[in-house]
Amino acid sequence: MTSKDMDINALARETRLVVATRRFSEHGIVNPPVYHASTVLHPTMDSFLSRHSSFAYGPWGTPTSSALAAAVATLEGGHNATICSSGLSAITTTLLSFLKSGDHLLMTDSVYLPTRRFCDDLLKSFGVETTYYDPLIGAGIAGLMRPETAMVYMESPGSLTFEVQDVPAIAAAAHAGGAMAVIDNTWSAGLFFDAFAHGCDISLQAATKYLVGHSDALIGTITATEAAWPRLDKYYKQLGQCTGPDDMYLTLRGMRTLDVRLVRHMQNALEVAGWLKGRPEVHQVLYPALPDAPGHDLWKRDFTGASGLFTILLVPCPREAIAAMLDGLKLFGMGASWGGYESLVVPFEPFSHRNIRTLSADGWGLRLHIGLENPADLIADLESGFQRLNAAR
Repeated sequence: MTSKDMDINALARETRLVVATRRFSEHGIVNPPVYHASTVLHPTMDSFLSRHSSFAYGPWGTPTSSALAAAVATLEGGHNATICSSGLSAITTTLLSFLKSGDHLLMTDSVYLPTRRFCDDLLKSFGVETTYYDPLIGAGIAGLMRPETAMVYMESPGSLTFEVQDVPAIAAAAHAGGAMAVIDNTWSAGLFFDAFAHGCDISLQAATKYLVGHSDALIGTITATEAAWPRLDKYYKQLGQCTGPDDMYLTLRGMRTLDVRLVRHMQNALEVAGWLKGRPEVHQVLYPALPDAPGHDLWKRDFTGASGLFTILLVPCPREAIAAMLDGLKLFGMGASWGGYESLVVPFEPFSHRNIRTLSADGWGLRLHIGLENPADLIADLESGFQRLNAAR
């Protein structure tokens, strides 16, 4: 059976992940081929000059990139998708494709720090003004809209501090004001949150995280509605975006197991987060899937699951004590990124790069990514870490 024999959109998302790229397979081989291509030969002068063939030039697409784009668009429920070289590249490509000099951008204050830097530096130099808004503003964002507001950008839950946004209300206000609604959907991997059903025009991901799932490839994705697609496709190509075929293949491979991995990440995270709630060293656990966590009601309304990433805010203690805890961890690595099979921890000072504070905390934060290890082993590692923290106070 081929994908032409079925209505893929009628299938559950878990099933779509398995069958979405069948039409790109060749010779009965299950996985699509990996094309390393720059030059594409054309049989005639007319063919070369028209560029109307399916694949005209390597950076503009190959069967490998088409297979991944189709899989991502099917997962997210959008019209089509583009593939970028990293998550940040997907973000900057989106902003550059839809904003011009004189435009106004409404950006959530809880956004990923490199996005903030891009807005405050390069976008500003291009004449685009950015206003940061309270991520919990909801429909009240209508009061910040201007005639020149071209985009409202969301990230839900928010980076590091995990505010859950009222995406339908914000998207509706954006559209009413003539602006487009964009969301960074990396935390849900496009599996646990349907951005387009909730009103978004663009859903982007750092596919480096959960779509790849094994910490061995850098890649980003942008999925668009049919209305937004032509402009995105045009400027994506003008910006010279392209991604290596091997990284695209690794992303396709990771997507096959996305559903089962995300469920395991969520189960493990719930167990570890629940244990952390009872620790005297922990001021608050910021994980929307917990019933008493900030944003839980919106998460329960809009999401179908949770990933393995969350933050704990520590009771104030010396930096040296936190270092003693983290430096001795055996299972939690300390490094940037997340979404792979392994558990990670990153220390940070909450709200150090924020314009608007929606939470109060005096202690340090630890962003935890709960991997696929046995949660009892992860808890034992953290318990030993807290013992070192208390001894170093």
